[in-house]
Amino acid sequence: MVRRGRIIILLILSGFLSLPCFANVSTDTGAHKLTVIRKDTSVQVDLMDVLHLLLRTGYSSYAKNDSVGLKPVVSAMPGVGYALQSRMAVVISGNVAFRTDAQSRVSLINFSTSYTQNGQFTLPVQWNIWNKNNAYDFIGEMRFYSYPQSSFGLGSHSNIENQNPMDYNYLRFSETVMRRVAGYFYVGAGYIMDNHWGISHSGPTNSAVSDFSSYGAATHTVSSGFSLNGFFDSRDCAVNPTKGFYAMYQYRQNLMALGSTSAWNSLIIDVRKYLRFPENSKNVLAFWSYNWLTLSGKPPYLDLPATLWDASTNTGRGYIQGRFRGAQMVYAETEYRFRITANGLLGGVLFANAQSFSGAPGTRLQAVQPGFGPGLRVKLNKVSKTNIAVDYGIGREGSKGLFVNIGELF
Repeated sequence: MVRRGRIIILLILSGFLSLPCFANVSTDTGAHKLTVIRKDTSVQVDLMDVLHLLLRTGYSSYAKNDSVGLKPVVSAMPGVGYALQSRMAVVISGNVAFRTDAQSRVSLINFSTSYTQNGQFTLPVQWNIWNKNNAYDFIGEMRFYSYPQSSFGLGSHSNIENQNPMDYNYLRFSETVMRRVAGYFYVGAGYIMDNHWGISHSGPTNSAVSDFSSYGAATHTVSSGFSLNGFFDSRDCAVNPTKGFYAMYQYRQNLMALGSTSAWNSLIIDVRKYLRFPENSKNVLAFWSYNWLTLSGKPPYLDLPATLWDASTNTGRGYIQGRFRGAQMVYAETEYRFRITANGLLGGVLFANAQSFSGAPGTRLQAVQPGFGPGLRVKLNKVSKTNIAVDYGIGREGSKGLFVNIGELF
């Protein structure tokens, strides 16, 4: 069985960014710094600290009360990667965390870009920006892909042998304005546009008729429409939560009057819960439910719910992106996050997930496909609490591989 998954090797380069510049300048020797890292468990350490220690720069960021302030905190990691579907890739990923004033919640911009040996280019940028008194939250995304990628048919019964190599360009834009109603509850509205063009496919490698052709092959599709949104968010930190609750819904109505290929609507329900376990520890037990449902109409094939095509592209560790696709998606995941070192530099996770898809609109959910595995966490930036997440996911039909992310997956 062909091994599926994504293998990324991150190279720490001299161009590694971690801003703002910390104010503490130390004249301590490297030996003393190493003693601090090893013995003072009240001091939190990140990868930037380790780099400065190794390079003997005379620079220290061991402040105990570092937190995100008005100055942006940038965490970025350049590297190279390898995946069976892309071969070699050059990757830069990171985020920017900041506050619009001292009382606002932490705003976050996530970004990444990559270019692969197979000619795939990706440039996604996502933002979540709070205004000064937290009355408004501006949530948006801009994504451009030039993206040869296989599909495998509809439903979670789909066979991996039905691999259908495809190629297309993809542009996505969305912007949503949320207004606080009371406490942690917000409602709002937005606009979403998904544009796929230059779509081509060569047919399944086993000579079967592709679900893409049966569903309705097209070379150009557009989904354009408005959304109604709401969320409740009591998490202590959106980058790396340790407690709290998050629930979100998004109703999307695509209209031909706005340029859509077809009229259809959908509903996304995203629920997450975080708690300390054991209660007096730094370890976290996290739960995630992500349900992506087509309510009516017939979305274009590439706009159907699919594995790793959620807004954060994080569902379904253990499977290749687009492995399962269908009109209805029901997904659940749990993860246990624990510290390996008391200073927070290294941590680990154990995760398990399950996903079920229907076929075309109007059909029922099919088999539940499980995924599970362990993971390693390396603190990239202790101020924004950003981790490098390296997970080994295992699924069915021999599907397995490494999955790398900047920040927690949910």
